Amino acid sequence: MKPFSIGLLILVFLLGFFVFSGINTIPRLDEKVKAAWMQVENQYQRRMDLIPNLVNTVKGYANFEKSTLTDVINARANATKVSVSPDMLNDPAAMQKFEAAQGALSSTLSRLMVVVEKYPDLKANQQFLALQSQLEGTENRIAIARKDYIDTVYEYNMTIRTFPGRIWAWFYNAQLKASFTATAGADKAPVVNF
Repeated sequence: MKPFSIGLLILVFLLGFFVFSGINTIPRLDEKVKAAWMQVENQYQRRMDLIPNLVNTVKGYANFEKSTLTDVINARANATKVSVSPDMLNDPAAMQKFEAAQGALSSTLSRLMVVVEKYPDLKANQQFLALQSQLEGTENRIAIARKDYIDTVYEYNMTIRTFPGRIWAWFYNAQLKASFTATAGADKAPVVNF
């Protein structure tokens, strides 16, 4: 074989390798982002499923503040109205609306737990303690799922903004995905008064 033919063969091989290795990168990462988002939604759904049980357990205590329970119920209802489908992950406004609804629910649940401190009988109730433990575990799972989603979005966004991923992003018309941001006031520690 002539040196020119060998060089051309190597060039064709490298070009083919570039095409076949890169052509699936954007769809693979897009699916990874969608899967990470589904895990975030899964954990939020777990929390939504726990809240009615928690509220019903707390309702059994006649002296408990009704306004706090009403706030939790309303926040849960509002949070279920706001959803973000995988196709909307590149819409920062939709993500902010979703975060705001979930943040409001987190805030009311925190207030519920603070008010519970005033009721020793409720705090000692085994069903309540089990639900509180499950809710705390779910909040941790949400934080982990959000972190995994943020990491996945970072990888996707970095790939479509850098070479050679930028070429494939143009080919697929890939758009940046929205990520979670800190909620307003998250930089300040909550004040708890008993």
